[in-house]
Amino acid sequence: MSAILSELLDAPGALGDIVGRPVDPAEVSVEAVPYSFGSPATGGLWRVRGAGWSMFVKQLHHVKHWPALSQMPPQIAETFAAEFPWRTETELWHPLVQASLPPGLRSPVLHRLVELPDERLALWQEDVEQAPASCDLALFERAAYLLGRWNARSMTPDLLALSGYANGYGLRMYAERAVAYRGLAPLRSDEIWHHPWLAGHGDLRAGLLELGALIPEMLARLDTLPQALPHGDASPQNLLVPLDGSVEFVVIDLSFRTAHALGFDLGQLLIGLTHAGQLPAAMLPKVSDVILPSYLRGLADEGVDGMDERVRDGFTTSVLLRSGFDGFLYDLLGRDDEESRHAFDERVSMSRFLLEQYRRDR
Repeated sequence: MSAILSELLDAPGALGDIVGRPVDPAEVSVEAVPYSFGSPATGGLWRVRGAGWSMFVKQLHHVKHWPALSQMPPQIAETFAAEFPWRTETELWHPLVQASLPPGLRSPVLHRLVELPDERLALWQEDVEQAPASCDLALFERAAYLLGRWNARSMTPDLLALSGYANGYGLRMYAERAVAYRGLAPLRSDEIWHHPWLAGHGDLRAGLLELGALIPEMLARLDTLPQALPHGDASPQNLLVPLDGSVEFVVIDLSFRTAHALGFDLGQLLIGLTHAGQLPAAMLPKVSDVILPSYLRGLADEGVDGMDERVRDGFTTSVLLRSGFDGFLYDLLGRDDEESRHAFDERVSMSRFLLEQYRRDR
């Protein structure tokens, strides 16, 4: 259990102060929530429950506490830890961001932000009761429309100024470091790509390596496109559908919160469930065909129109950079179970689609 939870449960009245009524510590239960350790700023997730109440607690921390940091080359790790904006998620409750959310989107209620020692903090939030998970294309369509409206509202100078970073900083940092290390380096390995599972995908490898040499040009081009302050990780997993129907989506887990090209948010909406193994890669063309027009309608309804080709470029280029080069599950190579082989092949198909989508629009 997190130290902050232990301290609050042991301190008389502290938890009650957050909940808003007296709490008997003996009746409180704490449930750890599984999460991906690939998230550098996440230190833990819990549900804390008592009589008639439930809260969702997320601990954020400086990247120096991230276990995977030690797996990076030392020079990259040092720079990454020094520059990664680990408090980004707290921006969701900034008054300017709250005012930018269009009808249909809202944040969870933030009950308390607790500052912790050694560059950590805990967010005590509303525990949103969700509707059953769905891969319905209508949900993708509606999410893309609302993201378009939100992104259009996030093009104002005051919102763009919230990040304090140059345009495209988040994706540039990722492309120049993570993609170079986790994407291009293994793509250059003959030992890896001569494995039987990859032997038939030499054209995919060649295409990605060819485009890998053009990453600086891609990043520079993205910086010339219309910019917005994005959600940054707008996968379906971060657009909760509340069971009570109070709004269409509850927005959580902001990331990559520096100005990026319009269309950037469509990338995670497209591949989020496939990346998690919940949506077949064969569905990606259908999802892509639905979300881009819906996003453009959302932009237009906020007065941002006449940018279709530039938005398409922002979408297809940024999703390729973020997910096309380094999505391969190399650690599964050679396992003898069908589940591993299927998961591996799905990621190969995902990367192939992102490459083909990018090329189609050039």
